[in-house]
Amino acid sequence: MAEKKLKVLAASSGGGHWEQLMTMRSAFEGCDITFATTIPGLLSKYDIRDGLVLPDCSRDSIIMSIRCFFSAFAIVIRHRPDVIISTGAAPGLFCLLAGKLTGKRTIWIDSVANVEKLSLSGKLAGHIATLWLTQWQHLSRPDGPHYAGAVL
Repeated sequence: MAEKKLKVLAASSGGGHWEQLMTMRSAFEGCDITFATTIPGLLSKYDIRDGLVLPDCSRDSIIMSIRCFFSAFAIVIRHRPDVIISTGAAPGLFCLLAGKLTGKRTIWIDSVANVEKLSLSGKLAGHIATLWLTQWQHLSRPDGPHYAGAVL
């Protein structure tokens, strides 16, 4: 009997968050992986045929943020991942929140760009993520975020 593959949803905003997620792509080998991002062209750029597109949002647009959360929640309900991982920004955070609300394991890796302090999403992720990580050792704390190395 074949072993069941771990279902992973890997979600992030476009730009640097997405580039960091793609750097980790080989870590998902052997998993049933679904990628989600906010820029449709990024999926084809990385030859991802069954990826998903989330609405982009920020703290400056409440309506778009609500739309993004409900889209993220629908993705989590439809795809039923075992684990949700994000390298950042609000759309990835909403995927983690949807995962927490449905009892999934969640992983947040704050962007390497946040050298001085955690991003707002990164701070909020500490209340949501099963595993909360920073890519800067000097930002790690005993109660999180934890440092396990850098993606880049």
